[in-house]
Amino acid sequence: MPLDRRSLLTGSAAFALANAARAADPPRDDAGRTLDGLRTPVARVFPAGPPAAILLYTFAPELLLGWPRAIRPSEKPYLLPRAADLPEVGRLTGRGNTANLESVLALKPDLILDVGSTAETYRSLADRVQGQTGIPYALLDGRLASTPATYRSLGRLIGRDAEPLAALSQSTLATMRERVATVPEDRRPRVYLARGPRGLETARAGSINVEALALMGAANVAGPGGGLAQVSPEDVVAWAPDVVVALDPAFAAAARQDPLWQATPALRANRLHVSPSLPFGWVDFPPSVNRLAGLWWLGKVLYPALFPEDIRAVARDLYGRLYHVTPDDPALDRVLAETR
Repeated sequence: MPLDRRSLLTGSAAFALANAARAADPPRDDAGRTLDGLRTPVARVFPAGPPAAILLYTFAPELLLGWPRAIRPSEKPYLLPRAADLPEVGRLTGRGNTANLESVLALKPDLILDVGSTAETYRSLADRVQGQTGIPYALLDGRLASTPATYRSLGRLIGRDAEPLAALSQSTLATMRERVATVPEDRRPRVYLARGPRGLETARAGSINVEALALMGAANVAGPGGGLAQVSPEDVVAWAPDVVVALDPAFAAAARQDPLWQATPALRANRLHVSPSLPFGWVDFPPSVNRLAGLWWLGKVLYPALFPEDIRAVARDLYGRLYHVTPDDPALDRVLAETR
């Protein structure tokens, strides 16, 4: 229905009042930084890295200017066509940052969004980019446990209701914690996360890469220290994991034929599992809200008796709510094809 002149003026006045309030009390991000100049409605957002792109896509896909890495053909069926076809814009954070400030300015974003650590290194980067470009740069908490609050923070910044997704993530996290709490510490599985084509890169306890495993109560055999580490097959054999969670199907296939890997309790018990990865990884890569589906999958992998739900039904529901596309049976078959 067309807006009459009175409605249009009323709406304009409301936006003017909202922006006046923001000018008097500028919004802040999760690092406590002031985002001077951020005005609503926000219409164009540049994602500083993959976690930000995924978070924004799940919430407001029409605001996304592009992806840090172009969406691959195998990933496109699980995303809205218009969003899946957005260009590659590079990244400002993480390994191999590929975007420069000139290219960011050329896209004319209203906001640069970064989701991950709020430590000093990332605050300094945000301050520098915001100062050099004049574009508000929001740094939001990317920890898995903070997902509900992060959705709400983003909602306040872009002027939208985040409660449906905040409530979904809050309910998911609460369910995981409640069920895992019933398992005594000494009954929780010892897990090795195998990254890369040889499975010899892993993440130590405290790293963002193993947050999903930690939330599910798994004991990380690689020990504490945070960050990624290169290890040897002999290290893994000595650690004797009960479960191996792999990211690369090719590694999993090779490990099942390798006598050294077969010496681990995990492989002897047929507990080497490959994390689903379409359109994004369920356990680790990249570490964003795509891990919500992975929590249910990990529940079934680590505690089968506690998680009787049909993972296909869970995935279908979450994909519809997070990715705005409800996959059919063949699409789900492709998502779960490599898992065991």
